[in-house]
Amino acid sequence: MVNPSNPRTRHLVLLICSAVCGLISLDTNIVAVSLPSIARSLQAGFSDIEWIVSAYMLAFTSLLLLAGGIADRYGRRSVMLLGLAIFALASLFCGIAWSVYVLQLARAAKGIGAALLLTSALAVIGHTFQQEEERTHAWAIWGTVMGVAISIGPLLGGVITQWFGWRWIFLLNLPVCLILGWLVLRQVDDSKDVGAARIDVWGGLFFSGGLCALIWALIGANAAGWDSRITLLRAAAGLLLLALFIPVELLQKRPMIDLRLFRAPRFVGAVLGMFGYAASAQVMMTFLPLYLQNAFAYSAITAGLAMLPFALAMMIFPRVGIWLARRMPLHGLMGLGLGLVCAGNAIVALAAAISSYGLVLTGMIVTGSGAGLLNGNSQKGIMHCVPGERAGMASGISTTTRFAGIVLAVACLGGILVQLTGSYFRRTLAAAQAVLPPDAGDIVQRAVAGDGPQALQYWPAATRAFALDVLHTGFSHGFAIVMAVAALIAALTGILTFVLGRERERAPLHQPQQPEQPEHADPATLPDISN
Repeated sequence: MVNPSNPRTRHLVLLICSAVCGLISLDTNIVAVSLPSIARSLQAGFSDIEWIVSAYMLAFTSLLLLAGGIADRYGRRSVMLLGLAIFALASLFCGIAWSVYVLQLARAAKGIGAALLLTSALAVIGHTFQQEEERTHAWAIWGTVMGVAISIGPLLGGVITQWFGWRWIFLLNLPVCLILGWLVLRQVDDSKDVGAARIDVWGGLFFSGGLCALIWALIGANAAGWDSRITLLRAAAGLLLLALFIPVELLQKRPMIDLRLFRAPRFVGAVLGMFGYAASAQVMMTFLPLYLQNAFAYSAITAGLAMLPFALAMMIFPRVGIWLARRMPLHGLMGLGLGLVCAGNAIVALAAAISSYGLVLTGMIVTGSGAGLLNGNSQKGIMHCVPGERAGMASGISTTTRFAGIVLAVACLGGILVQLTGSYFRRTLAAAQAVLPPDAGDIVQRAVAGDGPQALQYWPAATRAFALDVLHTGFSHGFAIVMAVAALIAALTGILTFVLGRERERAPLHQPQQPEQPEHADPATLPDISN
């Protein structure tokens, strides 16, 4: 049995759980650099590439709230071990995928394992460190580990993709999961919320179904048309299910989200800050590798190296955040972080418009600095608003907000990018009086995914180089507008986070903690501590 009162043991538990979270972050960011290689290998278009990212993110995000409740009820260490097992098995199928559809399904299964894995690890940290000072230190270390994972992700992905092939990006997860599972089993004590009631299945179904339908509408709109009947029906179904999720949760005695938290301006500000951070900063880890390889013809390794300034700034600035946290309130720190992200994205937008890597470098450093300030503090802002005994719910809310922001931004901004690139391609060819082929839409999709040369292999040789140059220029112009939109998202959420964070609370957000109940007690007989 692990002794939780031993400071050394507690810090070892923190490092293990941070490494588990880092594995999720590393896996997300390492894949981004390999997307053009996957597109070329599996003959995939940009929508297919979006689904490789979004199938994982969607399954992950949709199940985070349920996973938090499962971790609270059945034991956080047990759920963490289950998550590692599912994650490893799905990684195996990703590595041996024989088609893009198999890869997408395996990525979705991987998202299920990641949801169980991440929420349980965050809940262990939240449960282990409950004092203000030690929580600040714990989340700073967690943010640093996440920063390290993000830092090495693009470069490691480029090296593996170029030297060994993209499949090894997934296969190398197997020994890592084995080592982490052994450490969790030996060092992490199990903990649970003994007052947890049954899992909120209906709430999970409405939330998951609504989010899936909405993302399906956004990603499928490029092929079906943004004003097509099927796109509108998918979007309407998603919004309806998400709207019904609210009354379903209000009727639950033990909901997976205590909606009363949203009465508190500080909590709303923290959630908006997390969403803005994910949608305007973390989403760059998906789009930047595509931009660098499309606009500057970088190899996978070179693109990984070119992204290091962004990742290193994100790794360093959580430590700066500790120093700033002693001198300014949390809402001010989050507002500052989002302000930096806004400025950095605006610089990258300008750089993309004039094709200057020097300005891209500057923008990446500024955005990475803001992201580093936000990485741990956005997590801390939400966790502080929820009682320690419901750490699973808090981690579920936090990570759901984070990855919902990423997946919605990937779908929306990706759709904008494809539309703008295609529009520029068609206009320029029409101006040059070139014949537009019937499969122009597929060519644009594959070019945005990084497979432009192969997409144009049947194009007339006399104008092939011109068409490829037009595609790359159109991509750069579209990317500039996408980064400008991301800057606007950061600005709006930063202002709201700062203003709402200044509001005084009318009542304490934390409910009085109930006396600890015996571990063997029947959950149905325990008091409902959410009321």
